[in-house]
Amino acid sequence: MKYAINGLGIPEAHGPYSQGTTAGRLVFASGQIAYDPNDSTKLVDGDAAVQTERIIDLIELILGEVDCTLSDVAQTTLYLSDMADLPSVNEVYSRRFPLPAPARAVVAVSGLPMGALVEMDCVACR
Repeated sequence: MKYAINGLGIPEAHGPYSQGTTAGRLVFASGQIAYDPNDSTKLVDGDAAVQTERIIDLIELILGEVDCTLSDVAQTTLYLSDMADLPSVNEVYSRRFPLPAPARAVVAVSGLPMGALVEMDCVACR
C-alpha cells in the first residue's frame, strides 16, 4: 500500500504531488529545492552549497516522518542548473550522507523551479 508523507516544517507541495510517499519498505522523497524555512515563496540566500544544505535538511524532515535517516537513503538524483557547482555540492553531500554513500545520478538541467541552483530527490529503505 502507498501512503503520503506530509510533515511539519516541510513546505507544502506546489502542485499535484506529495512531499513523499511510502510503498512497502521504500520511502520516496519528492524533488526538493531550497525553500526558505520562514517563507516558502522564496529560496534561501546563498550559493549551490547553501542550497544543498537546506535541501538535505528538508529530506531529513521527510524521512524523519517515517522514522528514517540519511543512512537509510539508497539512491539520490541531483539536478544542477550549472555543472560547475558540482564540486561544492559534492562537499556538502559527502559530509551529510554517511558511508556507504547512496547510489546517485547527477543531471544538468536548463532550469529549476524558482531559479533554484539544485534540486534533489531520493529513495530510502526502512
